Amino acid sequence: MGAQLRVYKRRIKSVSATKKITKAMEMIAASRIVKAQRQVAASSPYASELTRAVTAVATGSNTKHALTTEVENPVRAAVLLVTSDRGLAGGYSSNAIKAADQLTDRLKAEGKDVVTYIVGRKGVAYYGFRERPVVESWTGFTDSPTYADAKKVAGPLIEAVQQDTAEGGVDELHIVFTEFVSMMTQSPVEKRLLPLSLEATAEESEAVKDKILPLFDFEPSDEGVLDALLPRYVESRIYNALLQAAASEHAARRRAMKSATDNAEELIKSLSRLANAARQAEITQEISEIVGGASALADATAGSDK
Repeated sequence: MGAQLRVYKRRIKSVSATKKITKAMEMIAASRIVKAQRQVAASSPYASELTRAVTAVATGSNTKHALTTEVENPVRAAVLLVTSDRGLAGGYSSNAIKAADQLTDRLKAEGKDVVTYIVGRKGVAYYGFRERPVVESWTGFTDSPTYADAKKVAGPLIEAVQQDTAEGGVDELHIVFTEFVSMMTQSPVEKRLLPLSLEATAEESEAVKDKILPLFDFEPSDEGVLDALLPRYVESRIYNALLQAAASEHAARRRAMKSATDNAEELIKSLSRLANAARQAEITQEISEIVGGASALADATAGSDK
């Protein structure tokens, strides 16, 4: 076997091993997407109903609560960025980071200081490499988050909103995550969690336009109800965002691994053609050498017979 043919066969073996790995990762990601989709579907109604309940309490109350009242001149905003712990997911984390950077630039243009909280090792590594300050970070659960993880993330954020800005608190809370649209589409989005927006949709406004709005009585007080409901609201919203991000991560990884597997197959075909061509060239050369040697031997034999 010639040196060139050995090189091609070695490369084919290496690419084939890589193909097995990417194919296995593609299948694992595909199986995890189904579970993540079910969790998103299960958490969304709770988050929506809790938001509606909090909105109803806030609109039915005359109390100015810290978590629902717009600050006239906000000076500091918190941004929670959700990325992944692992790579091999295409542009999943980089797209979320880009969206967070755009949000940060916009908030700074409005005259607000921005403090950053990060979920996921990719975001932590990105900010750490660029020496950007991060208030707090969480890792180790991005591919399979639980409600306990959401509570762990929400705690410091709620405390920051409740604190005065002079003591390190914030006036606004934003979250940047990747929304799961479909198996082929995952879009990075940014949403403001706090203060809670009390704007009704056009459809809802039209529905209640000619109706008598209910009056609410709060026990023990409207402020006490808001104190109890709003942390649950933040936790549920962050939990839903983490689940959306997990589903998006698995879908992005599946797509990236499928692309890698397809590329490996094409490379194997290309290397196989080159290996066959090299083998044919070796065979042709061997035949030529045999024919040339036989011809020389025949000429030498004929010369000795004379």
